Amino acid sequence: MEKSIKAIESYLSFTLENETFAVNVHKVLEVLEKQHITKVPNAPHYIKGVINFRGEVIPVIESRDKFNMSPRTSDDKLVIIVLDVKKATGNLMVAAIADQVQDVLEIQPEEIAAVPEMGSNYNTEFILGMVKADEGFMMILDTDRIFSEDEIALLNSEKFHEAEAVH
Repeated sequence: MEKSIKAIESYLSFTLENETFAVNVHKVLEVLEKQHITKVPNAPHYIKGVINFRGEVIPVIESRDKFNMSPRTSDDKLVIIVLDVKKATGNLMVAAIADQVQDVLEIQPEEIAAVPEMGSNYNTEFILGMVKADEGFMMILDTDRIFSEDEIALLNSEKFHEAEAVH
């Protein structure tokens, strides 16, 4: 299946380590400051726990862990981006921890370069494309493809929805 972006779209850019990523603003429900995260026992290493978002219990993903980046050294500076993830089983709200939000950008389709082949050891199917940035590239993420169906099943499980998130 070919990935393409056909019209000018708005993207929320954010950083992880020294890398810049972007997600379509239509997938962003809200950007939150640091929140209390309730830990969930026996969760995968990249799931930090759950938060209460508008009365719903939603899982919180440490993006650095999910993308195999260096661990976060401090919780002092972080933001939580609440995303609407669409899968075959329905929509799911997921909160992703980022270092900081940068900007909302309008990106022309011709500005987006294809993702280079990285070999079979690297999963790049969740990257829609790359855009030239100041000192390198910004990766545009496909939020609907970041999580596998198995991960979505886990995030939809009663383990997360029965947990009580407190402020």
